[in-house]
Amino acid sequence: MSTDRWGIDDRWLDALDTEHTVEQDTIDRLREVIGEPPADLEDTAPIVAVPGDALEVDRALVVCEDGTSVDVDGELPEDMPLGYHRIRTPDGRDRLLVVHPGRCWLPDERSWGWAVQLYAARGSGSAGVGDLADLRTVRQLAQAQGAGFVLVNPLHAVGPGPEQEDSPYLPATRRFRNPVYLRLDDVPGVQLTDDDRARVAELNAAELLDRDATWALKRAVLQRTFDADPHPEGFRDWWWRQGQALQDWANWAAIADEHGADWHTWPADLRDPHGSAVREWSTAHEPQVAFHAWLQWLLDGQLTDATGDLTVIQDLPIGVSGGGADAWAWQDVLAEGVSVGAPPDAFNARGQDWGSPPLVPWRLRAADYAPFVESIRATMAGAGGLRIDHVMGLFRLWWVPGGDPTAGAYVRYPAEDLLGIVALESHRAQAVVVGEDLGTVEDGVRETMAEHGVLSYRLLWFEDDAPAEWPAAAMGAITTHDLPTVAGLWTGSDVAEQVELGTGEREQLERDRQQLLAHLTDHPDGPTKRMGVAKAVERAHALLATAPCLLVSATLDDALGVERRPNVPGAMERPNWRLPLPVAVDDLAGHRGVRAVARALGVSSPSGSGTGAA
Repeated sequence: MSTDRWGIDDRWLDALDTEHTVEQDTIDRLREVIGEPPADLEDTAPIVAVPGDALEVDRALVVCEDGTSVDVDGELPEDMPLGYHRIRTPDGRDRLLVVHPGRCWLPDERSWGWAVQLYAARGSGSAGVGDLADLRTVRQLAQAQGAGFVLVNPLHAVGPGPEQEDSPYLPATRRFRNPVYLRLDDVPGVQLTDDDRARVAELNAAELLDRDATWALKRAVLQRTFDADPHPEGFRDWWWRQGQALQDWANWAAIADEHGADWHTWPADLRDPHGSAVREWSTAHEPQVAFHAWLQWLLDGQLTDATGDLTVIQDLPIGVSGGGADAWAWQDVLAEGVSVGAPPDAFNARGQDWGSPPLVPWRLRAADYAPFVESIRATMAGAGGLRIDHVMGLFRLWWVPGGDPTAGAYVRYPAEDLLGIVALESHRAQAVVVGEDLGTVEDGVRETMAEHGVLSYRLLWFEDDAPAEWPAAAMGAITTHDLPTVAGLWTGSDVAEQVELGTGEREQLERDRQQLLAHLTDHPDGPTKRMGVAKAVERAHALLATAPCLLVSATLDDALGVERRPNVPGAMERPNWRLPLPVAVDDLAGHRGVRAVARALGVSSPSGSGTGAA
């Protein structure tokens, strides 16, 4: 296998270690998209190092973030402060110097926690979609049970229009949050009419989530509230302190309200986020722009209240919508005409196309890694934890030209630099970092993650070893949003649904099911008939509790005996990301399954950490 100067691998290994050769047409297309880096890139791109590292330059002056300066000669001093500095050489060159601790921050004690798809966790006042007040309820439940964290799906914003994106993994931005998660009753100055409250109850009673309808209600109420008081105390000062990033988001959202959520279709003069036309438009439409900034101010306050003093691990998607705000703001860094995905594997013979345009590696370096830094920092903010979806993307990404995942190729990224930035942001936020390293994982990735303090992600459904043999530097779990729940596996309903959807053949799916059931018992056919779902769930979590992993998580779906997984990849006609939990969050504390799982993970853990109170 060789990698060319564009970072493209000419071959790749699948999950069965079978080697595949990339078509030359694919390589030529990707080279065209990536383009030629500037000749002086290696002299101008950021230096990412730890204290004491030898530098790529000799004598230089480092101007630190705080305004102080340090003279360096060939290497950084051992007591070099961490941060984003500027390094200036005698010949006049000036470049970014990122000094990081080498490893991410890690908690001192092992803990367990709840994983929740927040949109599905509805309460009595949720208006059809689980919101930040419901997150507060889940967080309070977790603390009362002795849990150490809550893991949530991505909370990032989508386009503001009437047709809302259902998937939390295809946001318009990875820097700002989705106002559909606002609790209306917690908005200062809000006035809900009797019709509004009737609509809230109606949406909350619906069998499936309807984000379009929920957002239509919330948008109307929020707009009415803002129009009544567009200058609430503290908002304008907060907006000013957020800088250009929030201004870009608010500009995009306001323009999207008028011209649609794909910036490619806007009038030509508004496609340049830094052009004079956008500045003039923003000034002329100040109330509309301010409204979207105000929504983020509300979200910042409600998230802080929801998370309290518990670690809430937020999920970072692999990318963003190609027409969205981040793609608009950083269009010069993203690749046009390709998307990221996954090659064919044992779980999807056709491969996957996730729809997000990739960052061009050399352009990312030339941009001082700003798109990556801001996305990491914003997702960690106010919560204390980060789960990086498809963490292998820090090393290489499967680029899909022309929409055919089978005709893609891997493109390399500067993993050491990116992991150094993650370590710095983790250290500053005191945030634990988990890397979702499932699927085809290249040799050396997990070892490098461990060296940098990024926890691996180990699943009962994926691991051949018993949980007791899993590594300590990991988050242990049974399943994810894309895989069967315990109840769906145990009853066979997950296989039946996949057959109905046409996403697999019954015989192969049943063989796969039996293999997964073997993780719970050596003789799945017999116990399946004798043991009910509740006992199977308890059995699974008793096994999980034996894992020495630093973090161990259980899904509320499993605790509640839910049979349908949140998402079946590739099943577009299925109501993916729209299935509510069958029990209101207000009633979770008294649910037998929730109490049983908490006892299993809190009391049966190897270290005895957690009270297990239920």
